[in-house]
Amino acid sequence: MAEPNWLIDFPAMDDESLRAFNRAIDEAYRAFTRTYGAAIEDAFTPLLRLMVWFEQLLLGAPWWLVILAVAALAYGASRGWRLVALVVASFLLIGYLGMWEDTMRTMAMISVCTLIAVVVGIPIGILLSRSDRLKAAVVPVLDVMQTMPSFVYLIPVVMLLGLGKVPGLMAVVVYAIPPVIRLTDLGIRLVDKEVLEATDAFGASPWQRLWGVQVPLALPNIMAGVNQTIMMALAMVVVASMIGVKGLGQPVLRAVTNQYFAMGVLNGLAVVMLAIIFDRVTQSYGRRLQRYRDETR
Repeated sequence: MAEPNWLIDFPAMDDESLRAFNRAIDEAYRAFTRTYGAAIEDAFTPLLRLMVWFEQLLLGAPWWLVILAVAALAYGASRGWRLVALVVASFLLIGYLGMWEDTMRTMAMISVCTLIAVVVGIPIGILLSRSDRLKAAVVPVLDVMQTMPSFVYLIPVVMLLGLGKVPGLMAVVVYAIPPVIRLTDLGIRLVDKEVLEATDAFGASPWQRLWGVQVPLALPNIMAGVNQTIMMALAMVVVASMIGVKGLGQPVLRAVTNQYFAMGVLNGLAVVMLAIIFDRVTQSYGRRLQRYRDETR
């Protein structure tokens, strides 16, 4: 075998060393899985029960009651009937085309994943806004989480937890949580310093300043982060179906593998409708918060 020309060929690791390197990583991750896999799965059990309960609630409720509840949320966010009409028309079309159950399963998954992302992400964003050193350490991790291909998230969670709802839940949350962290940090940092000086002058404690002034004024940005988190979670629906997560992603996956054009297009449109509904509701609520903040200045 000819010697490589280092001026032309990149001096890469030889095949045997590369195999040994990959084998060492695989064995280390398998050891981690054997040691901590069961404990991690047990930690996610309450969230799994919450998602199963919410999924059964949506599937067991009358269709008109579900539409009425979502329409009420849309009206509460926008105070307008145009968005309500969009919600009702979209859900009626989804149900008429036979995609109701898959849509309810997807809604349950997205709702629980968004709840987890908000509960975990907002406190992390608050901590980042209070420490530049912590932000410098966490931002590269968020960059990796946002730029890594979505399929790559499935590899460690499947090796750790196998197939099913729990690994899907974990993969969706990890993929979707960075925006709410980033925009919470940004919103709190953008609060007017003169307002903070006024709260200090009135003798407010750090806790009162945070929850009474900074978080309320940062809510438009936080809602923008929630909006982006929901969009990224919906984008993960089809990918998560590869590891057994039921919903609109599975018919799309079957359509791709079996070349069912109509099935793929219709279920893809259902995902788009859900994305538009969630996007409009969260954006409308964020604009209302922004107008309220501007009026109170």
